[in-house]
Amino acid sequence: MNDDLAALAARIDHTNELLLRMLAEVAKTPSTHAIFVDAGYLYAAAGRLVAGTEDRRSFDLDTEGLIEALIDRARTIFADSRLLRVYWYDGARRRIHTAEQQSIAELPDVKVRLGNLNAHNQQKGVDSLIRTDLESLARHRAISDAALLGGDEDLVSAVEAAQGYGARVHLWGIEAPEGRNQAEPLLWEVDSQRTLDLDFFKPYVSRRTAAAYEAPAARPAREDVRFVGAQIAAKWLAARGRESLVELLPGHPYLPGSVDQDLLVEAEGLLQYSLRGQADLRRALRDGFWEHLQSQY
Repeated sequence: MNDDLAALAARIDHTNELLLRMLAEVAKTPSTHAIFVDAGYLYAAAGRLVAGTEDRRSFDLDTEGLIEALIDRARTIFADSRLLRVYWYDGARRRIHTAEQQSIAELPDVKVRLGNLNAHNQQKGVDSLIRTDLESLARHRAISDAALLGGDEDLVSAVEAAQGYGARVHLWGIEAPEGRNQAEPLLWEVDSQRTLDLDFFKPYVSRRTAAAYEAPAARPAREDVRFVGAQIAAKWLAARGRESLVELLPGHPYLPGSVDQDLLVEAEGLLQYSLRGQADLRRALRDGFWEHLQSQY
């Protein structure tokens, strides 16, 4: 009898040891988050908030700058988590990328997923794409948290599917000038809610009007833009000092939204050329900025 008890105690000790090892491994595994953007909701709600219209043809959206700002906001909210990627869901005729969608797809850490666009310019199949990705990533434990920028009631099933596998879903909305622009059933199902306000979107949405200044006949070369980025970095470092540099470096290759926007505005003034929608030139600008800062560290 004593031998049986001893054997049972040994098995219990072995099981406890395995559980402790497993918990130690889980503790060492960093949390991971992803951002899911319903572009149809984003264009309509941000356009109405800032430009007073939902018509995409009536305003410009600085998608690259906005995506950087969303990443920066997520980094603040999920402080102990790493970004998996940004998923950008939009519609296109026959699912063929437009030039703008292609430029978004070329951004680092961004995955563009396309549904169809019907004759009335309505998205079809986007909600199912969001559900498929949310469910799959949650099921495979690829993410622990999902930030979902959207408002359609059809997204409820996507939220429930992800939550069923243990992921937490955080709904991000866009401030509505009046009423609500997100379905109540969606608000009920998510784990948390946040609203991005007018000040957040103002730098990235502008009505299509005459240019504030005349663009030069020739597009600047990437090396020229890179040099301007280095110039601005030198000025930034002189004004803020090395302590600010040490705080900035861990975020590489991303810049905080406010720093990135200041960099863009100052570079456009120096170049006398708009970098809005110029993804390759904006990357060159950031590369020059970062290269100078890293050379001084």
